[in-house]
Amino acid sequence: MFGSFQGMEWILIFLIVLLIFGPSKLPQLARGLGQAIYEFRKASQGVTEEEKRKEQEARLSSVDEATLRKLAEKLGVKDADKKDKNQLITEIITEAKKKGLLDEIKVEAKTK
Repeated sequence: MFGSFQGMEWILIFLIVLLIFGPSKLPQLARGLGQAIYEFRKASQGVTEEEKRKEQEARLSSVDEATLRKLAEKLGVKDADKKDKNQLITEIITEAKKKGLLDEIKVEAKTK
C-alpha cells in the first residue's frame, strides 16, 4: 500500500498534515500513532502466545496418567501414585529441569 509512494509524495503528505494540524500537534500525533502500533503488536503477540499455550495443554492432556506416573517414578518423584495429573506434570518438569534433561532436549531441537 505505502510501497508505491516516492520521496516527493511523502513530502507532500507531510506538508498537508502540517497545514491541517499545525507544528504543535505533530509530536502528539506521532506519539499516538506509535502507541497504536505498539498496542497492535502487543495484542497480536498475545494471540500467538495464547494459541501456543492451548496447543501445549492439548498435548499434555493426551498423555494418560499411567504414563505420567511411570515417568515420574523414573525421574524420582516421591508419592507419584498419590498425586493428580497436574501435580505430576509440574513435578516431572521440575525434576527434569533439575537433572538438566530439558536443556538436552532444547539443544537437540536446535541442531535438527
